[in-house]
Amino acid sequence: MSTDWGSFFNSSGNRSSTDEPNVVAGDDDMEPDQGNVLSHIISQLRPGADLSRVVLPTFILEPRSMLERITNFMAHPETLLPMPTVDDPLERFVSVVKFYLSGWHIKPPGVKKPLNPILGETFTCYWTYPDDTYGYYVAEQTSHHPPKSSYFFMAPEHNIRIDGTLVPRSRFLGNSAGSMMEGIAILRFLNRGSNKEKGERYILTQPNMYARNILIGKMKYELGDHSYVRCPENNLVADIDFKVKPYFGGGYNQIGGTIKNSETNQVYYELSGYWNKEMYITDVRTNKKELLFDATRQEPTFPSVRPIEQQGERESQRLWQTTVKAIIDRNHGVATDEKTKIEDRQREEAAKRVNEGVEWHPRLFRRVQGGPGGPDEGEEDLDWIINSHIDSHDPKSAAKQILSIAPILEGQADSSQFLIPPHKQVHEDTPSDHNDVGPNADGSASGGDNLEEVQRKDTRTSDVDSFVDAEP
Repeated sequence: MSTDWGSFFNSSGNRSSTDEPNVVAGDDDMEPDQGNVLSHIISQLRPGADLSRVVLPTFILEPRSMLERITNFMAHPETLLPMPTVDDPLERFVSVVKFYLSGWHIKPPGVKKPLNPILGETFTCYWTYPDDTYGYYVAEQTSHHPPKSSYFFMAPEHNIRIDGTLVPRSRFLGNSAGSMMEGIAILRFLNRGSNKEKGERYILTQPNMYARNILIGKMKYELGDHSYVRCPENNLVADIDFKVKPYFGGGYNQIGGTIKNSETNQVYYELSGYWNKEMYITDVRTNKKELLFDATRQEPTFPSVRPIEQQGERESQRLWQTTVKAIIDRNHGVATDEKTKIEDRQREEAAKRVNEGVEWHPRLFRRVQGGPGGPDEGEEDLDWIINSHIDSHDPKSAAKQILSIAPILEGQADSSQFLIPPHKQVHEDTPSDHNDVGPNADGSASGGDNLEEVQRKDTRTSDVDSFVDAEP
């Protein structure tokens, strides 16, 4: 390629919510005053103390929602945008692996847990690239039990689309806590592949996340276990091992892995290095080792969001703004109280739905219609996908269609078209499923009733232009 993408993106962009440091450099990712959870709780205990008032330390909460944290994956346009332009399938796959590995170093110092999104919470944002094109992001919390964060990203002029659902499951492991990151993302190059509508698809999973020494010792953050990047169309797979530090010896933040042909098992490349520093790729045919990505030298490009006053009550930054302010101010009591208010409201809403015999449905996403011959065949593991048709071959139309899904750009107003009924009436004798989401895993409605899909007034049925309040 003739374009110098590294120098093309020479700005760190706009921060999306908080001015706290957000990029790890080196091995020491501890905050100066961050100890462990147990010592913080013990410090609050006094004779006759009300245990209900004991609060968890603010230092374990990241001042943003998981819906916003997902945008870390798109924060390096210099690795993202060039991918569809690479003609050789193997080298194009390598570029995908580079993009995949480039976002893990972005995190606050210390061990931080993002705020758990509430059911129906949404977050939208956008990136403005140096070539005057845009990348758009839409996310919604589509389930509460289990928690599912569904998201959509597209850079129309660059033929890139990403659909994903993240399903974190917490696990207590003695002196450690783990977040098992289930769910997948599907990255598409819309100018590649035999299927002109679906494009060339890459399936990505995530490593698990661990907080070490939560009770005794200094807390430490680790990524661990295997993840993969697969391109079924080209029979390529990257098996990536995020290595946890062994009890004796070894180090933190190391990665290893291979890129190989999934049919013949022929290995083309080996991966090594540190996910928060230099990562290398070695050609096994020539034994030539090259730098793949240096996390210490590449500045992330963070997205832009609409001002708080233009956001709806269920949008992440407006929803959590008082909690976030308290976290940044390290005001433990206020942060806990404000967070509890939001969580209590979510429980009250769920109880009301049960009492009224109604089911909840996402506003912006629909259930994946998979299975043989289905429109989303091969994408069943996404669970939910954006509820709008996007023209993959006309960037201008695609941009307008995306902007009709929900407000994204500054100046776009939330209007009645976005106020989708959050539920549909069901029979009184029909029990609501424990996920509080509606259809069962096989796509049928709970209780045997075939509920119609909640349909939004969108670009498939109406003129696009009438729903776009701002132009890019």
